[in-house]
Amino acid sequence: MSDPHAPTKLWSGRFNEPTDAFVEAFTASVEFDRRLYKYDIQGSIAHATMLATQGIITDTERAAIVQGLEQIAVRIERGDFTWSVALEDVHMNLESALTEAIGSAGKKLHTGRSRNDQVATDIRLWLRDEINLIIAAVQRLQLALIDLAEQEAETILPGFTHLQTAQPVTFGHHMMAWFEMLERDRQRFVDCSKRVNIMPLGAAALAGTTYPIDRELTANLLGFDRPSENSLDSVSDRDFAIEFSAAASILMMHLSRFSEELIIWSSAQFGFIELSDSFCTGSSIMPQKKNPDVPELIRGKTGRIFGHLIGLLTLMKSQPLAYNKDNQEDKEPLFDTVDNLKGCLKVFADMIPAVSCRRGTMREAALQGFATATDLADYLVRGGLAFRDAHEVVGRAVAYGVKQGRDLSQMTLDELQGFSDRIQEDVFTVLTLEGSVAARDHIGGTAPKQVRTAIRRARAHLQGA
Repeated sequence: MSDPHAPTKLWSGRFNEPTDAFVEAFTASVEFDRRLYKYDIQGSIAHATMLATQGIITDTERAAIVQGLEQIAVRIERGDFTWSVALEDVHMNLESALTEAIGSAGKKLHTGRSRNDQVATDIRLWLRDEINLIIAAVQRLQLALIDLAEQEAETILPGFTHLQTAQPVTFGHHMMAWFEMLERDRQRFVDCSKRVNIMPLGAAALAGTTYPIDRELTANLLGFDRPSENSLDSVSDRDFAIEFSAAASILMMHLSRFSEELIIWSSAQFGFIELSDSFCTGSSIMPQKKNPDVPELIRGKTGRIFGHLIGLLTLMKSQPLAYNKDNQEDKEPLFDTVDNLKGCLKVFADMIPAVSCRRGTMREAALQGFATATDLADYLVRGGLAFRDAHEVVGRAVAYGVKQGRDLSQMTLDELQGFSDRIQEDVFTVLTLEGSVAARDHIGGTAPKQVRTAIRRARAHLQGA
């Protein structure tokens, strides 16, 4: 049965029977969309200001509406506001409270708008602010990576392809690879915000309104770049939320890749780094364990964010124009994506400065797996041998080294000359780890000189962003 004491619904005129109690709770969204209250109030104040400017309501009514909404905001912030499921959503709760506080003027606030364009505006206002916070969080992580890269610009570790030793690189160069991934993420959010910052308010339910509204004025008051162009699209569009979720998914994919490397590198089998105790936990049964729980959890949350993207795409895939109740389901995945993305970025930015490099272990690993084989091939090419022939020569030398259990740099000159008479005493300068990384002295290369130059460029770029 329905509660006879429940607040009267603001749309009840058409209905002869009260809403079923379970249906009322099932269709309500106030438990999660009330977090939009600041933006709903912000949009309502701008809308009331426009209505007064256009002579649709009086200045006195506008003043009462603005004052009433500001007082409601204070009540909510101090925990003195009662949210009602019977009033369905954040919009109806605020409008009902406003009318109760200021009387009939509150009933005029909804003139020339609908909950359809109202909620679309609220979400865009909220997401615009959240994107700005996320961009700042990405930049904070980028700065942490730059600092670590600068500190370890000359630290050598094996670079991998297929998780097999490939060529030596510097740890600083590796950190700057992560920086570049994040820079693409940052740019995606900057670009996404352009499409978020378009105002749907004034589209009303789906066809616009008969009142002489000024949408450009409302857009200016709310800081939007412009009003939307088509009323049908305005109330039904959730592309901006999907695009944001796609950008968030790509960022989480990057964080998951970073996490995987931290997990591997901190294992006893690799031992390249040590994570601070602050970002690890122990085992309830094995006292020796130091588990990299933070990067593992970030890796796990990636699937959660991917799921929200797929959920939003599926939500929208069969909807006819214009607004449908399905779109109530857009907020929880979007809210959860934002909350988890911000949390992952924060903890990652806190964790990176606490990473300790075990330089000796990294160096020993780089001396294994014939990491300088390509350098020897390049050396032979510079001596006049065709690359394919040089590749064959070095392949035979590596096979010999595997059999002998020795790296190329550990062989004698006589042994190396047994594979090619073009090899001379100076070959050992290219077979050292330092010589290998220093030789990659070009933009994008792993040479310490280039890493430091890339760091300077990156700092300057972030300062100008």
